[in-house]
Amino acid sequence: MILTRERRLRLCAAREQLRACHRAPARSIEAIARDAGMSSFHFIRQFHAVFGVTPHQDRIDARLDRAKRLLASGRSVTEVCFDVGCESLGSFSDLFGRRVGEPPSAFQRRMRAMVAVPGAVPPALMPGCLLLMAHLPADAFRSFQEAPRHGI
Repeated sequence: MILTRERRLRLCAAREQLRACHRAPARSIEAIARDAGMSSFHFIRQFHAVFGVTPHQDRIDARLDRAKRLLASGRSVTEVCFDVGCESLGSFSDLFGRRVGEPPSAFQRRMRAMVAVPGAVPPALMPGCLLLMAHLPADAFRSFQEAPRHGI
């Protein structure tokens, strides 16, 4: 069957509804298929043909993407679990671990180490001369005028 422009637009709109995981309760795939003007079985086949994943997999991926953003922002694992629409902390942690490759708490710790503290200057942006001066002993010199001039 040839995919018409109208059908493609309906599938894209359906995908947006599926990805709206922050709404509670989440709409059923059958209701979204009905809005798209298709039977649920035809909708699932068409969705998979266009996007490469089933509607259920796409919804899970969207929830996990949102969970990653919330965990990186510092929210607790329990808060994130319920914010993305999961009803059990254990099932959320298990799903997150299987799909992402590490538990939510380990992901959060790793992300915190990568996120810069507001107001702090990352070392990569610090001038080299200041970084070198930080490693000198405190009594090396009191001002730039007292610093020895090498090669000038």
